[in-house]
Amino acid sequence: PSAPTAGTRDGVVEGRKEHGLDVFLGIPFAAPPVGALRWKEPQAVAGWTGVRKADAYAASCMQKPGIPVAMGGATGALSEDCLYLNVWTPQAGSAGKRPVMMWIHGGALVFGSGNIALYDGSAYARRGAVVVTINYRMGALGFFSHPAIDGADASAPVNYGLFDQVAALRWVRDNIAAFGGDPGNVTIFGESAGAQSVLALYASPLAKGLFQRGIAQSPYAIPSHTRARAREVSVRVASAVGLEGAGATAAQLRTVPAARFFALGDQGPTLAPSFIVGDAALPQPILDTFRKRKQAQLPLIIGSNSDEATVAPAFGVDPAELVKKLRAGKFLLKALYPGVGDDAQLGREAVRDVVFTAYARQVAYLHSRSAPVWRYYFDHVQQGQQGKVPGVGHGGEIPFVMDPPDDCGCLVAPLTAADRDFARQVGDYWYAFALSGDPGVTAAPAWARDSVRKAQLLEFGGSTEGRIVPREDFMDARLNAFMLTSKAAGALMKARN
Repeated sequence: PSAPTAGTRDGVVEGRKEHGLDVFLGIPFAAPPVGALRWKEPQAVAGWTGVRKADAYAASCMQKPGIPVAMGGATGALSEDCLYLNVWTPQAGSAGKRPVMMWIHGGALVFGSGNIALYDGSAYARRGAVVVTINYRMGALGFFSHPAIDGADASAPVNYGLFDQVAALRWVRDNIAAFGGDPGNVTIFGESAGAQSVLALYASPLAKGLFQRGIAQSPYAIPSHTRARAREVSVRVASAVGLEGAGATAAQLRTVPAARFFALGDQGPTLAPSFIVGDAALPQPILDTFRKRKQAQLPLIIGSNSDEATVAPAFGVDPAELVKKLRAGKFLLKALYPGVGDDAQLGREAVRDVVFTAYARQVAYLHSRSAPVWRYYFDHVQQGQQGKVPGVGHGGEIPFVMDPPDDCGCLVAPLTAADRDFARQVGDYWYAFALSGDPGVTAAPAWARDSVRKAQLLEFGGSTEGRIVPREDFMDARLNAFMLTSKAAGALMKARN
């Protein structure tokens, strides 16, 4: 079959046919953020004449190389020239008005890529969606505040990676009709830092009108940074790459090889995994924006997994040691977890609930005052992992959400026929939501809205492995206790030191 083409505002792109779908890879949505454009808001793409090939992934954004794909790491080339996106569609052409689903990858805002096979958009495109995956700047290249760059301007850009996400949404608004998508029906969805990005876009004035609903998979209660904190860390980064700290000039900073910022090791200065508060992309903290009802008042799905503490080491947290350091608080914690006597298990469950489960509930409750919200808890372990892990780890729901191909090389264990069936059920809920703004699926368990008045969610798996079950007042006592203070996650993080 002939290769599909689509006319964007910047020029014509030519993709490829893949299993009956039209696939376009490596389309630029902003100019390369290199040289003088390092630490600048994303700029417009220079248009082209003729037809541009879009049949292979472009480079992923700079990050520490070697992180396994099953953990969200990137494959292929890494480059500072990385602001590209990918599109899967049933059929390119302006005749379609299909729902658009834009995936934002996770990775603590320091690693990951929209280019990996785990995020292949084919499963949703076969249902009828137009799927977009994106890259955005990360680490010190994506989140940075140095006196030579943003000076004394308290509102100058610092969340460059978040500006990139907004630029990708603007590209979707302006171009997705050429791929059969409806620019007035866009769902943003993502996991971990991608989920936190979804919430940040709800809170961002710059994203207003660019999407219609969102899905936040495992966002976390780790607060964003003040500009003062970001300035302190960024100055330390400048020193770590061999410059004169706060005395480094913009020219010096922009001539440091991009890879140098990601060769500092795990102990290097970093702002991961949080955004910075105080620029046009994120003027106020996310939770404050939701408390004030200033967020986008659009439908939202939010939830987390049963063993999120698998990510604790990445945050420098040892759950067992954390419990020991709580001293008297340990007894209060044990009262919330009857029957859990082991410090390691107690720590794992507490980290899971304070950082993830309670945060999802808190955001859901705040958002439910203004817009429809549905909450979930994911506890369906892949069959090949059952008996080997205590629950669904951080990111463990992604194979069931994305249903990647068998040969993706992106899974810890292959998906069995039963896993595929479960993935189909999960995907049906996600697609129904993208299609209409309501995750109702015919002949499937009803998913009731969550609210302040009635706590309810949909449990995917759990004690009824392989089933999907509505729950009321799920983990009610402990989540209520953790929600009494929004500083609970900060207290846990402080206890690690």
